[in-house]
Amino acid sequence: MPDLHTLALFSLACLALTVTPGPDMLLIASRSIAQGRSVGFATLMGIQAGTYCHALAAAFGLSRLFLLVPVAYDAVRYVGAAYLLFLAWQALSSNRPLAPVSGESDRRSTLAAVRQGLVTNLLNPKMALFVLALFPQFVTADAGSVGLQIMTLATVLNAIGLVVNGAVIAVASRVGANIFRGGRLGRWPQYLLGTVFGALALRLAFEGKR
Repeated sequence: MPDLHTLALFSLACLALTVTPGPDMLLIASRSIAQGRSVGFATLMGIQAGTYCHALAAAFGLSRLFLLVPVAYDAVRYVGAAYLLFLAWQALSSNRPLAPVSGESDRRSTLAAVRQGLVTNLLNPKMALFVLALFPQFVTADAGSVGLQIMTLATVLNAIGLVVNGAVIAVASRVGANIFRGGRLGRWPQYLLGTVFGALALRLAFEGKR
């Protein structure tokens, strides 16, 4: 287990990174605005599950594949961009207006948000390289199992992300409730999500490793 000093330094690094707006925050905020708090938290749950998967890959050395085989990085990047474009098309072509999720009948929407958050995170090779670059700086050989240390760091990152993004979800869902209440803006929630998914797809496809 990392010592308290190491965890404190890592927590400060994670806080600085988490409060900086990025693709995950944009996705979570847009979901919360369009479909409410429960879908926002479901999306966050999927993203954080993906973070654990990337941490496991780093622990087993799988993430180094992206550094050793650049074509693997590009392949995952393009598949991720294609998936985001599919989500954009799905949002824009849906005939069913999006609305805040409530009740058992909308459980599928919540599960879909978890799945989309997870797959989007897994198909972002930048997240794998981020974990590979940051986590080893806080792992020491005399602190026990490397795998356990990495998973502990992933838990700290997710805990901080839950606090920061939880606040984003609370604000965004309230804004969405005021803007889209009663469906008075029709398909605009779809347009919002479609635009966000499309923008994230283009960013992932053309930004490269920078």
